[in-house]
Amino acid sequence: MNTEKEKVTLLSTWPSPYAMRPAIALELKGVVYELLEEVPALPIKSELLLKSNPVYKKVPVLLHRGNSISESLIILEYIDEIWASSGPSLVPTDPFDRAMARFWAVYIDDKWFPALFGFMQVQTENAKQEVVEKILEQLLLLQEAFQSCSKGKGFFSGDKIGYLDIVFGSYMSWLKAIEILACTKFLDEEKTPLLKAWTESFLSDTVVKKVVPEIDKCVEYGKVVQAKFRASSASTDN
Repeated sequence: MNTEKEKVTLLSTWPSPYAMRPAIALELKGVVYELLEEVPALPIKSELLLKSNPVYKKVPVLLHRGNSISESLIILEYIDEIWASSGPSLVPTDPFDRAMARFWAVYIDDKWFPALFGFMQVQTENAKQEVVEKILEQLLLLQEAFQSCSKGKGFFSGDKIGYLDIVFGSYMSWLKAIEILACTKFLDEEKTPLLKAWTESFLSDTVVKKVVPEIDKCVEYGKVVQAKFRASSASTDN
């Protein structure tokens, strides 16, 4: 039984791919949790969030056993260890596979997503094309990573969704939304067939569908973000 001490609360906000990660993990593990959402794009943050994550002051934060756990990659490993006997194992047990999963997770967060989000910020057509080419180049590298990590199976973690699938997959709604905004295809059957097939499998998973936002919703939010960057650029130019 889920006592008050064992109560699980996730501080989140719907546009954040980082906040989607612990939600997917908790769902996969079958953990009952309370979802408390911050209002996106508001400068005012809740007192609970500020108290729970006083260093970074951002979601996601997992509240459990009177403790606050921040940073999505750390939360994923915490969930996998605390609920080791529930649901699938998320983090690879083999030391080398675990090291590679962590390596590519950092690459995705530090290199790939900043390039993807960069498309929202650039203003000129030449700059947009440069960003698109960079994203495509990085996706080819990630397809090689998928081929190596998956060992010929359907997910980065093998037969089932695991740690690296959650890390990369949390961006897929946004990737598809930015494809629409960019009027281009980042994933196709010719250049990235493995990643394209993986993306469709990931997004069609019953658990994942409960968590990730609809693509149209991301597109509309993306337009708002682009408008803010355009306004900021215009004010700077003046």
